[in-house]
Amino acid sequence: MTAHGPVMPIWSCGGCGLPWPCVTRKRELRAEYGDAPVSLALYLGSYLVQATEDMHWTPAGVLHRRFLGWTRDTELPKPSVPQPSHPA
Repeated sequence: MTAHGPVMPIWSCGGCGLPWPCVTRKRELRAEYGDAPVSLALYLGSYLVQATEDMHWTPAGVLHRRFLGWTRDTELPKPSVPQPSHPA
């Protein structure tokens, strides 16, 4: 269990106080869902729906970038996946 869970309805991080998902939680989620990007998007999409209800004053594009947009960023390191070795 991570300490970097969302504190609702303000959607800050319970571990560091930054907007959720924070950088630490993003890294954790990338590691957890490294081989399942669609599952990660569905998981975060459910949080996006909840956040939209709680933060109705926030533009939809801002919330989309915050909850889903980062999943396609290359800045955060992706977990390393061992590559199969091919005999020479």
